[in-house]
Amino acid sequence: MKAGGIYALAAAAEIGGCFAVWAVLRLGRSTLWLVPGVVLLVTFAWLLTRVETAAAGRAFAAYGGVYIAASLAWMWSVEGLRPDRWDAVGAALCLVGAGVILAAPRGA
Repeated sequence: MKAGGIYALAAAAEIGGCFAVWAVLRLGRSTLWLVPGVVLLVTFAWLLTRVETAAAGRAFAAYGGVYIAASLAWMWSVEGLRPDRWDAVGAALCLVGAGVILAAPRGA
């Protein structure tokens, strides 16, 4: 699987897992929400190990841009709050940065 697909799945897992904790602590949901939350967070961490790169830090840094865009998509689709133009510009800048990190030519 390509890095973009892995990052998209990782973002869904991380945001879903974090939202489960948010739901318990901020929305008063049952602590049973933590069970799928933990599974999703472990899945997120495992997915990041599937990215083909020699450095974990580089995989995490590039993922950051995808996470920001996915978080705004979550805000819009799940929380019903539409991102404004500044959200969109910021996310676009982050995705460009993630692309530079992933696609930069590197010597051996």
